[in-house]
Amino acid sequence: MQGITLSRRFYEDLVAPFLAERVPNMPYAAALLGFGSDVLGYDDEMSRDHNWGPRVHIIVSEADFDAHARALVVGFIAHAPQSLHGEPIAWRSRPHPPANRRWAAGDMGHGLEIHTLAGRLEDHFARGDINWTASDWLGVPEQKLLEFCGGAVFRDDAGTLTAARDALAYLPDDVWHYKIAAQWARIGEEQAFVGRTGMNGDDLGSRIIAARLVRDVMRLAYLLERQYAPYAKWFGTGFAQLTVSDKLRPVLERVLGAKYWGERESALADAYLLMAQLQKSLNIAPFDGKIGPYHERGFQTINVEAAVEAALAKIGDSTLLARFPFGGIDQLSDATPVLERAAVSRRLNSAIEN
Repeated sequence: MQGITLSRRFYEDLVAPFLAERVPNMPYAAALLGFGSDVLGYDDEMSRDHNWGPRVHIIVSEADFDAHARALVVGFIAHAPQSLHGEPIAWRSRPHPPANRRWAAGDMGHGLEIHTLAGRLEDHFARGDINWTASDWLGVPEQKLLEFCGGAVFRDDAGTLTAARDALAYLPDDVWHYKIAAQWARIGEEQAFVGRTGMNGDDLGSRIIAARLVRDVMRLAYLLERQYAPYAKWFGTGFAQLTVSDKLRPVLERVLGAKYWGERESALADAYLLMAQLQKSLNIAPFDGKIGPYHERGFQTINVEAAVEAALAKIGDSTLLARFPFGGIDQLSDATPVLERAAVSRRLNSAIEN
């Protein structure tokens, strides 16, 4: 079984009865969220070598955390069996240890963790609330948003966890249009270089730039379908689930398989037009995509300026317009520390604006 199913059974078979016995009147939420391929539903046999197994996050009030959390975590050690459905209860410690902070309690002996909602938000986003400005949104990688909004909620008595997940389920419209504009701008920066490097005899360089543009087009597809993009390991897997993937994927495979730079450039032009048509059909800052020469050099490029102008025209927040064209933090860097460490991504985002 996959991790979400195992975690649900862990909660229903072991954790829920334990809490009903020990703290029968305590309201709480139970969920699986945060790091892990299982949270995204992408886990397989290889995923089980670390941090995979029966685990659940229990969200309680600050008062109930202070009154019960540590005792419950310790008490569950004696209550829980050694394994569940053949999987050990004990924590697989690499690379994420169990939570053990002011508003988080866990133990190496099992996968039950207890948090407050503010503590969980602080751990995950380096901010304990969801009253975010546009700048706050741009400083959070989509992978982090996907981790918090993915997984599953098994119970939510007060509804506060569900409300937080709903509020973060996708980007506000201004931020969304801003990231679309920035993504088109990224394409515009390099689209002519596939031909320029190829004409100069640098076929390897042309292939590298083409591959970068394939990724940029895929990232634009995520944005147009209002889906958060996962990090590199699951980027292609998530892309395959997008509606446009069936049409776009063969075109991108032509780009990557092309042996001559002209074929590469032509296939990319087809991909750009597909994205422009999708944007227009969905009435998302529509523009008329046109393929034409890059100034007097003749390389096949799309009219990126029109795409950018259409998206920026949808934005009412002047602070976003002043920030353009930097995009969100994960449009600027896919370095692992930036994607994984919320405090790092927020500091870098602040530096960009200052």
